[in-house]
Amino acid sequence: MTVLVRSLYGADLPCLVKMLNDEYSDSYEFEAFSENSLHLWLQGGKLEILVAEEDNQIIGSAAYHNGYWGEEIVWVTVGENPNRKQIENDLVNEAQKRVKRDAVFTAVDAHSPKINEWIERGYKQEGGLYHMVSRLDSVMSLPGVPSDTILRSLRPEEEKDFVETVNAGFETERVKLGTIQLWKTESPPFNEEWVQVAEANRRIVSIVAAKPDTNHNKLFGTSRGYLGPATTLNEYRGKSLASALTVRAMNFLFEKKMDSVALFTSERNTPSVKLLQKIGFKVGHHWKFMRKHL
Repeated sequence: MTVLVRSLYGADLPCLVKMLNDEYSDSYEFEAFSENSLHLWLQGGKLEILVAEEDNQIIGSAAYHNGYWGEEIVWVTVGENPNRKQIENDLVNEAQKRVKRDAVFTAVDAHSPKINEWIERGYKQEGGLYHMVSRLDSVMSLPGVPSDTILRSLRPEEEKDFVETVNAGFETERVKLGTIQLWKTESPPFNEEWVQVAEANRRIVSIVAAKPDTNHNKLFGTSRGYLGPATTLNEYRGKSLASALTVRAMNFLFEKKMDSVALFTSERNTPSVKLLQKIGFKVGHHWKFMRKHL
């Protein structure tokens, strides 16, 4: 029987949701898919979903996303089928046709045997991502910073400065005007007080934002905080500002009755990883980026 790879129809959603939840239920900190969550993701233009159909039955799916980390194949899954690898390859090939630039990547668990399957498709390991977590048991002492630097919370009238500093530090548009209000809506009781900044020469030069880890707390009944984005302007690096603000943010979360905190960082950002391990963070999970240059 011929397998057809096509775009998702609305009527496919119930079958797709079941397939994804069956496939990924054992994955790290799994958040179940729903028809509503997928619909919102699609509606926001953030996702293109493909399905593989055989004899009028959905037997597989892939998704493409052009996001912050680059152009990504978010998932590829095929149910029990003797031709699983070929169907997955067909889905990957179709997803690759959506790529607008010269490369595409996917994230795979660091110890997954599926890494070899991506290598067979022409993908290579290029870095990876750590999810790092730490317990919050007490207030910690802040590392020392230059005497002319002020550590404080962001003020409500400083959103423009916040946006400019974050984007300059990342050298890309990471946030925009309206982000603070969006976080207030998505993660109450977040407000400007949750954003820790370092001020030097009457200018914000380093930032660490803290928020409630809202989805995780709802799903797992926890009291976990989340840190990010965090950045320091190039000319102010090496002055312990990131360390001090991270500890200050952790202390703030502890005072807000959070018992743990999490963040994401690139495995290649060795200074950040060492800094975080020094103040109590451990790697909760590790993904490898598999990238193909087209």
